[in-house]
Amino acid sequence: MSPQHARRVGRREFLGGLTLAGAAGCLGVHPRPVAAEPPPETRMLRLAKGGVSICQAPQILAELFLQEEGFTEVQHVTKESIVETYKALASGEIDLGGGFGASLIIRLEAGDPIVILGGQQVGCFELFGTDRVQTIRDLKGKTVAVLEFGGVEHVFLASIVAYVGLDPRKDINWVFHSPAESIRLLAEGQVDAFLAFPPRSQEVRAKQIGHVVLNSIMDRPWSQYFCCVLAGNREFVRKHPVATKRWLRAVLKAADFIAREPEQAARFIVANGYTPSFDYALETVRMIPYGKWRDYDPEDTLRFYALRLHESGMIKSTPQKLIAQGTDWRFFNELKKELKG
Repeated sequence: MSPQHARRVGRREFLGGLTLAGAAGCLGVHPRPVAAEPPPETRMLRLAKGGVSICQAPQILAELFLQEEGFTEVQHVTKESIVETYKALASGEIDLGGGFGASLIIRLEAGDPIVILGGQQVGCFELFGTDRVQTIRDLKGKTVAVLEFGGVEHVFLASIVAYVGLDPRKDINWVFHSPAESIRLLAEGQVDAFLAFPPRSQEVRAKQIGHVVLNSIMDRPWSQYFCCVLAGNREFVRKHPVATKRWLRAVLKAADFIAREPEQAARFIVANGYTPSFDYALETVRMIPYGKWRDYDPEDTLRFYALRLHESGMIKSTPQKLIAQGTDWRFFNELKKELKG
């Protein structure tokens, strides 16, 4: 059983005295559309605490807006890895969450009862390599460190190499290590490449280990698609459509708030234990374009990654089948109109 804790969502819970009302005012968010909706079917949400990267800041900062959306209690479910968080979402242990789009596609292919609801942000991955790796094609025959088979790093790199014509099943020598061990091995030249996201990517750059081969925030085509998407347990979404939309609204409000108030966002991330480094948190929320979630199409994202995963042999279903069976865009599309930038 994973450790859990529940707490009431206070209206003044932020360093510097930031209130939910103040955040809403800063964003220019008006309560009228919310007031016109019925209250959420449940006032308690079960959300992930561990297994969430700081690049998923909108989900972290969403707590600032949950009370005005009608939620009075949040139960945090602690998981040690992002993959375990995905499994908890499928089992119903977690109600709503999200993560890397391609990883969730694999969960859909496996039959997990989840539904993808919208996009969160573009980019956060950085691929570091030794002097032996200058381009993605240079990974052929090389040793690449990832946390686990089927994990986020493995799935993203598999989709990358498939895009440039390599076969991730044959052309890459995958080895599995913790991020800290992978960083050490990269520094010693015992592995050729390592994929990281905040705060690990900042640690690698701070130690001047290797060089950046790919940055998904800036490099095409990866920068043209959502990196992380938002999702829910299928049964929860079916039973609680109002609560689902209200949570999604809170996350998207948070994305806008982060874009406008990165320093406040970084303080909240540190205060809630997601990283001890304010500098790393601030760098993350400044470099990722959270406020541009309206500019991208989550369905295009799933189609792009599903094609890459199909090419790499990691899934058998067509993108059309996965999109038809595993997505529900109605709330996201409504909120694009309601929360105009």
